[in-house]
Amino acid sequence: MHILQEKVGLSSSADSGKGKSKMSRNITHGFHLVKAKSHHDMEDYIVAQFKEVDDNELGLFAIFDGHLSHIIPDYLRSHLFDTILKEPNFWTEPENAMRRAYRITDTKILEKAGDLGRGGSTAVTAILINCQKLVVANVGDSRVVMCKNGVAKQLSVDHEPSTEREDIENRGGFVSTFPGKSCAKIEELWDVPRVDGQLAVARAFGDKNLKDHLSSEPDVAMEMIDDDTDCIILASDGLWKVMSNQEAVDTIKNIKDARSAAKRLTEEALNRRSSDDISCVVVKFQ
Repeated sequence: MHILQEKVGLSSSADSGKGKSKMSRNITHGFHLVKAKSHHDMEDYIVAQFKEVDDNELGLFAIFDGHLSHIIPDYLRSHLFDTILKEPNFWTEPENAMRRAYRITDTKILEKAGDLGRGGSTAVTAILINCQKLVVANVGDSRVVMCKNGVAKQLSVDHEPSTEREDIENRGGFVSTFPGKSCAKIEELWDVPRVDGQLAVARAFGDKNLKDHLSSEPDVAMEMIDDDTDCIILASDGLWKVMSNQEAVDTIKNIKDARSAAKRLTEEALNRRSSDDISCVVVKFQ
């Protein structure tokens, strides 16, 4: 079992680790993170662990990609899964439990804005229940992709301002490609649709100054794990900006070790000149 307790990446340019299920000897996970060549702190945080709860085993995997903040993704890393698992209906209705926990957590982040500061974070969370059922939730553009029989299937939804323009405008906001005074990704100022000219995702935790025009409602999906399931990949947009879902699964199809697979993906993203923080978690089922 491995869970990141330290502030990953804040003191180094890369961090990695791995772990395995006790319930199924075939299921392993690995992660690798690389900080962008920028002047701000590492803003990507992850969770990757197997946890025993009573007679059940949960695989808890997540990517939290902060913008204008490393404090809010760190808060999510420390609190979001606990909030999900405390939901009384988690075991019977895990999808609804995740939706409610996302709402509760965002409310707490907004209430603590004085302590947590400005900015916000995307999130993608995946819970593997007893090695059989995978429940995924996300806000923003961090993504989870499943590979079955060599074919990539995206389980999360990229929440982009251009696709959610109507909802944003109905809340009184606007979407434009002209940057406002405070851009989440300074190196990508132009030609990216942004909420109120500032934020390049339509859903996120935090962002109190934009919250009237932003949603923190997650998209939730459930998949059963079977003999055809090869792996799942969770990664921040630092990977997905330069690599398609199928390219990602093809890149690691011959790599057995999950940590080596995660590292290979981050290296390939760097080779393709990704300029963002890159974080990647790979769960192997074979």
